[in-house]
Amino acid sequence: MTPYREILRLASLGLSQQNISESCNSSKRTVNRIINRAKEINLSWPFDDNVTDKSLHEKLFPQKSRQYSTKKLPDFDYIRKEILKNGVNKTLLWAEYVKECQQSKQEPLMYSQFCHYIRIEEQKRRATMHIDRKPGEQVEVDWAGDPIKIVDPDTEECFNAWLFVGVLSYSQYPYVEAFLDQKQQSWITAHVHMFEYYGGVPKILVPDNCKTAVIHNNNWYDLKINKIYHNMAEHYNTAIIPTRVRSPQDKPNAEGTVKSINTWITASLRNEQFFSLNELNQTIKTKLKEFSEKSFQKKEGSRFLLFEEEKPFLSPLPLTRYEITEWHTATVQYNYHVSVDGMFYSVPFEYIRNEVDIKSTNSFIEIFYKNQRIASHPRLKGRKGQYSTIIDHMPEDHREYLTWNGDKFRNKAKEIGESTAKVINTLLNNYKNEKEAYRSCMSILKLAGRYSEKKLEVACSKALQVTLNPSYKTIKGIISNKSIETEQNVQENLKSIEENDDHAITRGADYYKG
Repeated sequence: MTPYREILRLASLGLSQQNISESCNSSKRTVNRIINRAKEINLSWPFDDNVTDKSLHEKLFPQKSRQYSTKKLPDFDYIRKEILKNGVNKTLLWAEYVKECQQSKQEPLMYSQFCHYIRIEEQKRRATMHIDRKPGEQVEVDWAGDPIKIVDPDTEECFNAWLFVGVLSYSQYPYVEAFLDQKQQSWITAHVHMFEYYGGVPKILVPDNCKTAVIHNNNWYDLKINKIYHNMAEHYNTAIIPTRVRSPQDKPNAEGTVKSINTWITASLRNEQFFSLNELNQTIKTKLKEFSEKSFQKKEGSRFLLFEEEKPFLSPLPLTRYEITEWHTATVQYNYHVSVDGMFYSVPFEYIRNEVDIKSTNSFIEIFYKNQRIASHPRLKGRKGQYSTIIDHMPEDHREYLTWNGDKFRNKAKEIGESTAKVINTLLNNYKNEKEAYRSCMSILKLAGRYSEKKLEVACSKALQVTLNPSYKTIKGIISNKSIETEQNVQENLKSIEENDDHAITRGADYYKG
């Protein structure tokens, strides 16, 4: 509402129309029109306390007041709900309002009047406190609401890419980066990249109440910061002050920049197609530079020029980049490895079946037993099921296995016997990569130590009579059968009698024929 009382009060003090205009935040034309109209109807200061701006408006411009009263007012509750929806603005709502008035044969308000009444309603419902921010004091962070589509060039499947937005409160200088999800890893990575983009760290982080920032919150004064997020803030020596629940006015720069980003980046890229996250982020980087260097509409300069003033006030970056750290427990498997995200990492075999603590970052895996580190590995990337094995973690016989090769297996088998050599050679030749047969070869040769080289040779001979490609399972089944031992003992006893008993009477085969 125009401040009629104040304009006429200041006019009675002899102030110029220019000064009255600046003091009352009204145009000089409006001030002139009110003062002249008051002279016409002999209306002058002072007024009674019950004389309001609304009553003065009716006295000064009665015809206009009646004209407004005959026009249909918009549904302010409906407008307040609709204006919160993405892409809906006052222009669209006014067009819908005019169409509704035409259908009901009522006179609509002009667009300026429509906005004026909406602004009055908004002022009634909300009170805000303006807080001047110092350079380098805080950055407001949030996820933009609308994702951008990325198309897989191989499968033509579409994926959503979400925009992280950070805005320095003083200069309104933004940082934007796309991620394939809004999980903890992406949230922390976005902050790390943002600090490096700014070349420094503000004193305060102002996030929304998302799970990656706040674990739970009963009210504004009882917040529990996510542990990983807190560790990151501690590494960069900054503080975290989340906004109140459902209170976007606590971070107006981020909320306002998100709307601008939706128009300047998201909307401008709506007809473009992207085939990788890197391609999208390169395009965003170009658009972001244009947006930051664009001049302000209502004041001089640009976000980039203000940032140049703010940058010296940012705290310096730490010497090392922060890496997100996760902890969990696992039991060491019988193969003396632990599993982390489908990859396997070795620990000393003495810890088999013990529960260990695992610290994982994007670069390293560290394994602890009772707070003492027992293993460390570079983190494996790529396909699942890969192994990282340190030789010192292996039992002695397993280490020996690593020194074996095809020729060594063949030579060892020849020392045992012809049949054993033939079995080992067959196994090694059955695979394109003979390393795949090493485990079977090692298992077969170990049978010589458990039973004897003679028994192994007999078992391999019998196995070759049954199949041309004998396996460890076949040979193990034969050698564990007592018939081999019985047959071998009979042959050895007969041979001993013939060779060692000088007094034995040898009748020969012809004797037993009769």
